[in-house]
Amino acid sequence: MSNIIAIVGRPNVGKSTLFNRLTESRKAIVKEVSGVTRDRIYGRGEWCGTEFSVIDTGGYVQGSDDIFEDEIAKQVKIAIEEANVIIFMVDVMTGITDLDDAVVNILRKTDKKIFIGANKVDNTDRIGLSSEFWGLGLGNVYDLSAVNGSGTGELLDDIVKEFEQDEDIDEEENLPKIAFVGRPNVGKSSMINALIGEDRNIVTNISGTTRDSINTRYNAYGFDFVIIDTAGIRKKAKVTEDIEYYSVLRSIRTIENSDVCVFMIDAEEGIQKQDLNIFYICEKNHKGVVVLVNKWDLIEKDHTTTKAFEEKIREQLAPFNNVPIIFTSALTKQRIHKALETTMEVYENRIRKIPTSVLNDVMQEVMEHNPPPSVKGKFIKIKFVSQLPTHAPAFAFFCNLPQYIRDDYKRFLENKLRENFDFEGVPIRIFFRKK
Repeated sequence: MSNIIAIVGRPNVGKSTLFNRLTESRKAIVKEVSGVTRDRIYGRGEWCGTEFSVIDTGGYVQGSDDIFEDEIAKQVKIAIEEANVIIFMVDVMTGITDLDDAVVNILRKTDKKIFIGANKVDNTDRIGLSSEFWGLGLGNVYDLSAVNGSGTGELLDDIVKEFEQDEDIDEEENLPKIAFVGRPNVGKSSMINALIGEDRNIVTNISGTTRDSINTRYNAYGFDFVIIDTAGIRKKAKVTEDIEYYSVLRSIRTIENSDVCVFMIDAEEGIQKQDLNIFYICEKNHKGVVVLVNKWDLIEKDHTTTKAFEEKIREQLAPFNNVPIIFTSALTKQRIHKALETTMEVYENRIRKIPTSVLNDVMQEVMEHNPPPSVKGKFIKIKFVSQLPTHAPAFAFFCNLPQYIRDDYKRFLENKLRENFDFEGVPIRIFFRKK
């Protein structure tokens, strides 16, 4: 189940500070000036074993002369629409302002669970100043200090309960879940129609786990999986409302519910910045990836075109570029069966478990011939390697001095794992632990 938290509120109430706190990062720029956050920021968090996504929105403003403010306001509304849970940030030092009331009017129209974060309760003298926010009638009020973290534990405890209540188990939960993702108009809808449109009796509709999306079971030609469809979700009335942010936010929800992402790009346009944003989200969530270059039938080509195009894609996707790339056409149905075969191969790669004995036989020989370089006269000895019981491939290397392992040696081990075991299309995580 996709768990998304949207942090909303007027400018300069501490939304970005709370975002950094929840994601344990410093991705959001924090400054005591309103309007600093303009680009939307997405991050991952975890609390009590439950993972979730956090969206940091810009401060909501009405009647501003700043040309950015109107776009920020649209994005705030979109974030409210897409999130499972909303944190409405307010400032106990200023109380309820006209801008707070403007946000409240928007929040009253949603049926999403709302938590009011009364921020800047940085000392005991400010406890109790949040009492006026109970009068808004939106939900429980939590005294917070986003700067030092006080109060965030209680808030997250209650948010996690909401996620647990929302979890749903479908009878098809054990089937592979394949998401078709990409920018608008790259051909996702056409590709899905090409797959399921000819013989309707092989398609069964399943109640969607996310609002406005339908999971479709595909059971034909030896394949049996669930397609998570992002095509056609965006309503025509929404097209003008910040298409880039809206499509990325939709993709976040779809990606998190999937096992493998079929990442589609337009052959005529190549990879754009927005494409890379979606690809990085797939990688961050440790999903398998298959790249489909759609509309290949529209490209004038010779014997070098395909190779040159593929090399350019891998260069743009680096460092995670060990992904299968297939040149397709949804219109002519060129290589769509090959795309299905490759997608299921990547799914098998993602769930592959390597016996510990086999893993150590191979990797110990690799490390004997190429041991980690010494640091400050200290020699590092890796004694044992084990695959971790996670959904996506992750490996723990046990050694005497894990803190001295360099990133280049970590990449070397990842490359050797890929050489000896088939992990094409799947991100690999490597951890070094004290033995």
